[in-house]
Parts: sequence; structure tokens; C-alpha cells
Amino acid sequence: MKSIHIFVIALALAVCCAPALAQHGHPGDMGSGMGGGASMNHGASDHAANARNNMSASHGQTMNDILTRNTQLAGKIQHLTGMSAQQACTGFKNLGQCVAAAHVSKNLGISFSCLQADMTGTALKSSTACPAGTGSKSMSLGKAIQTLRPTSDSKTEAKKASKQADEDIKESNS
Repeated sequence: MKSIHIFVIALALAVCCAPALAQHGHPGDMGSGMGGGASMNHGASDHAANARNNMSASHGQTMNDILTRNTQLAGKIQHLTGMSAQQACTGFKNLGQCVAAAHVSKNLGISFSCLQADMTGTALKSSTACPAGTGSKSMSLGKAIQTLRPTSDSKTEAKKASKQADEDIKESNS
């Protein structure tokens, strides 16, 4: 009788917890990279990606609204890029992309304006020091790094910057 009760409790627990466990990542699961709508690794990265994506359109607010309200994050972006957060984030799909690009710029010494142009597909003025063709089409963070700094490990740098962006966004929301 006692073993039947234990079995029933274990079965009920398994049924209740299965949906929650199914949402977590699987060991060795590899995402396809960052930016451009590409999926990320499962697990904690999904939660952070959802937080970044929600930052761009949470409750009908624009990125400018969020940055105006979140002065800590706006200050971090301004420190990393040397321009106002609103100006720096213009054209990005979400706030996470903008913050990650700001970190790549600082980490690798790449012009933020060149990264912004490549990621948003916005052409720059001809007087900029960016390579020819910069901003001709929008691309992922990894592809922009590869284009602007071919000698760097673009996947590692994009992943590092995305993690830094996730941390910044999380810290600024707490």
C-alpha cells in the first residue's frame, strides 16, 4: 500500500513538472548564432533573449520610451558608444541588439557607427571611416563583426557581447 502511494505521488509530480522541464535546454544543443532573427541556444539564453526582445516592445512602448525611463541602461549605452542611447539604438530591432553592438564596439575597438550601419542596413555618409559597402544591407552581429574585423573570432565575440548585454539589461531592470 505504501509503495502505491509513493508511485502515485511520483507520477503526479512527473506529470506536473514535465512542461516546465521541457522548456529548458538540452546539453550540447547549439543555436545558430546571434542577430538577424536567428535562434539562440535553449535554456537560460532563451529567457535572456526574451527579456531583450520584450525590452523593445514591452506593453506598447518604443525603445526610446524604455531608454528614457531606464536611465541606468541609457547611461551604459552612452558610455560604451559615445552617443546618446536614443541615437545609438536607432534602427535596431531590439534593445538587446543595440547593447550587444555597443559592447562589441568597445571590446574590439570597432566603430559603433559602422556596426550600427551594418546591422541596421542604414547607409552612412561618405565621409565616415567605415569600409566601402558598410550599411548596404542589414546583417547579424556576428556577420558585422566578421565584415569589419575579419581577424577576430566573430562567433565568440558576438556571444560574449550578447552575454554582456543580457547582464546589463537584467541589472538595469532590478
